[in-house]
Amino acid sequence: MACMTAKPHTPRIGIRDVAARAGVSVGSASRVVNGAANVAHDLRARVQAAITELGYRPNHAARSLRMQASRTIGCMLTDVTNPLYGKLFHALEDRLRAAGYVVLLANSLNSAERELEILSTFASRGMDGVVIAPGNERDPAVLQAVRHLDMPAVILDRDMTVDCDRVLYDHVPGMRAVTGHLGGLGHRQIALVVSRALGRPMRRRIEGFRNGLTALGVTVDDTLIAELPSAMSSSFDTVSRLLARRPRPTAIVVLGTNLLTDALNAIAVSGLRIPDDVSVVSLGDPDFARSYTPPITTLRIDVQQVAERVVTLLLDRVEHGERGPGRSVKVVPELIVRSSCAAPRADGAPSVSGKRTRSGKA
Repeated sequence: MACMTAKPHTPRIGIRDVAARAGVSVGSASRVVNGAANVAHDLRARVQAAITELGYRPNHAARSLRMQASRTIGCMLTDVTNPLYGKLFHALEDRLRAAGYVVLLANSLNSAERELEILSTFASRGMDGVVIAPGNERDPAVLQAVRHLDMPAVILDRDMTVDCDRVLYDHVPGMRAVTGHLGGLGHRQIALVVSRALGRPMRRRIEGFRNGLTALGVTVDDTLIAELPSAMSSSFDTVSRLLARRPRPTAIVVLGTNLLTDALNAIAVSGLRIPDDVSVVSLGDPDFARSYTPPITTLRIDVQQVAERVVTLLLDRVEHGERGPGRSVKVVPELIVRSSCAAPRADGAPSVSGKRTRSGKA
């Protein structure tokens, strides 16, 4: 009976081999492989070069058995069609994938019922940790479900009375930077168009807007603060009504993407030019804001920075056994000044006559 010839045994390349080739300790090599954030650039480069030269592949299955870990992270966002959330998820996924984790995304659609189902699923699947941004941050049942999670959790930009790590966007100083920029140009009639303040982001943005106007010595006019039902609502009619006021706003601050697109169309149909007749600032930096004519000044969240902070907090708990009360890290939005803002016209009259179509063409 013929027998099969045994294949010669090839020793498996291990983390000790990588460390030896890179000339670093096993612990340092392991930190690079696990995607730790606080690793010196030159050390990371040496270890990555050794990994490439040796063809090293981490044995995540064996490590999961030893650590009793699933190597999965749950991520719950309210609306994955929101470009900001989409970019953030990609940044989170890239960092966690490099650390050997699979990220499972769930879309809650701002439904408390869905959020409870998702949190229950995350718990039953035995995930190693979760990143969550509930749309119902004050719902008692959602709060209770988060408190009962038996895994590390990082809460993203929500005010929740739970003892978890959180990464918060510092909206108030960001909005004060917006009003300060417009005030420095001479604007005093400034309108704000956002979605209804159901959660922390909108509440804090409105708070920062009010604080910024007060710092300019401007009395806050509530009729210039327009809250639409959701970020997917049309702002066209609302912005058109604002522009028909006398005196009309000389500057408009508007939530990005859908609301911004409708606002720009409303300005064009009103026969006004940006920034000659009205200045515009976007909250968020949709891709078209840079290529629009003129490019739109924006208050931008650095999603790469946010992802790094989230993953560092999470893996400190998951992999390094960090204990203690929840920690809070803040990320301040950055004002990117482009060409959509200028000093208001002294006479308040439109710089051109004749109205335009919604496409912005005469």
